[in-house]
Amino acid sequence: MKSLEIVGFKRANLGKKEAKRLRLESYVPCVMYGGSEQIHFYVPAILFRELLYTPEVHIVDLNVEGDTYRAIVQDAQFHPVNEMLLHVDFLQLQEGKEVKMDIPIQFVGVSPGVLAGGKLVSKLRKLKVQALPENLPDYVKVDISDLGLGKSIKVSKVETTDYKILTNQLAPIATVAIPRALKGQMQAEK
Repeated sequence: MKSLEIVGFKRANLGKKEAKRLRLESYVPCVMYGGSEQIHFYVPAILFRELLYTPEVHIVDLNVEGDTYRAIVQDAQFHPVNEMLLHVDFLQLQEGKEVKMDIPIQFVGVSPGVLAGGKLVSKLRKLKVQALPENLPDYVKVDISDLGLGKSIKVSKVETTDYKILTNQLAPIATVAIPRALKGQMQAEK
């Protein structure tokens, strides 16, 4: 799992007026939970580009005025209209304590259904995973090499090693859809 460093500054004043002022100056108000106390701070918005706008998952080395913490992004709130980043919640990582995180799915293998003309339709992009921070995978690998036309693969079929998948076991991850033209051919052959 990749690690990114983010430098922040403690917030003296909390509240809507102060948060609005920070956003106008291109800062993002943040809070970190999970430690002995909540830490309120702000970070230049540009530093979130590599963290939030990529499919990868990162552990963050937070440096808040010289104090360093290992954390993960728990939640990010965006403006509903202009999509500006409004607020970020971090969860401080504790030694030996498991965390829950959404991990992106990576398909491996070649589906015979796709080779036969079907279309791979992804139903889920991420799976909720619980693990110790050092065991969090960069991706959850999903093998689609047994996926035929009209078939789907469910969460229960994913093999894991050092982590537990919390997403509903019956949820489909991907399906091989049969295009209309191929459906017509298949019915004509019957």
